[in-house]
Amino acid sequence: MPFLGQDWRSPGWSWIKTEDGWKRCEPWREGLEGENNRCGASHGTILNSEDEEIFNNEEHEYASKKRKKDHFRNDKSTQCFYREKWIYVHKESTRERHGYCTLGEAFNRLDFFSAVQDARRFTYVARLLQLIAKSQLTSLSGVAQKNYFNVLDKIVQKVLDDHQNPRLIKDLLQDLSSTLCILIRGVGKSVLVGNINIWVCRLETILNWQQQLQNLQMTEQVDSGLTLSDLPVHMLSNILYRLSDGWDIVTLGQVTPTLSALSEDRRLWKKLCQYHFGEKQFCRHLILSEKGHIEWKLMYFALQKHYPTKEQYGDTLHFCRHCSILFWKDCRLALLLEDSGHPCTAADPDSCFTPVSPQHFIDLFKF
Repeated sequence: MPFLGQDWRSPGWSWIKTEDGWKRCEPWREGLEGENNRCGASHGTILNSEDEEIFNNEEHEYASKKRKKDHFRNDKSTQCFYREKWIYVHKESTRERHGYCTLGEAFNRLDFFSAVQDARRFTYVARLLQLIAKSQLTSLSGVAQKNYFNVLDKIVQKVLDDHQNPRLIKDLLQDLSSTLCILIRGVGKSVLVGNINIWVCRLETILNWQQQLQNLQMTEQVDSGLTLSDLPVHMLSNILYRLSDGWDIVTLGQVTPTLSALSEDRRLWKKLCQYHFGEKQFCRHLILSEKGHIEWKLMYFALQKHYPTKEQYGDTLHFCRHCSILFWKDCRLALLLEDSGHPCTAADPDSCFTPVSPQHFIDLFKF
């Protein structure tokens, strides 16, 4: 089959083989044809039985098709994911490539849907969605916005099922709802792709998600085996020292009285402050107790309000400086099959790779 597409290196169209030859596969058209076949008889019966129908057959059929097509486009089950592991980031037109890669196109083509299922990439994707919600939501195309909410729906359902990372998703939904409220109030002054009613429905969906997360109940697991309380004190302390988020330490300290005492360790909070902040920042927000000791726990939360903390992710997107390619790097495949994650032509590919933080991902597409 010949390659048919805007770019000779693009994946082209999807084709299926029939008795009459090869035909291009269009998912939405198949859905419309199936619905038309199911509903054609009932529509004909209604029109024939009512002689005083305002619209004639052609107008009714046109309105019916348009309504079904809009319903199909807004259906959450129809997703527009390419599920690609890498994309070429081009910022200008060349002889081989015309146009440039936008933030919406990158969000559509990279496989974020599967990344949500990976525990190493979950926090990374959630943080990226939060940054997009704060400042880049209106820059996404209509398809990219639809995929954005499909990924968000997958994230919320995952949290409701496994009860992990609820605080992270609550913050994401809070930022997203605040942004949508501002955009909906200022309709006409801001750029909103799509009908205003669609955005109102999306806002109602977000409020429903927030209510579900608010009512989330952590079920106590009945297990006769070894539990967290059975671990020695030094192992529990080692677990706390490996956490990089102060709120995680506070939450873990609420599990048992032993963990509560360990979570108040001054050395623990001192190391956490030294990891995230510098000495100059300490001097500006120094908090002392009545005895003259530094309150490291209070200092951490005070500094967190004024300065950004270091971000840690199990796995991130990577950018190849040699190929200008953004890709997911699978460390397991890289070790077993020596797969770099994309078709790199460099002599030493690993020296060209740079981890991409969520903010760096957005900055790549600011032209």
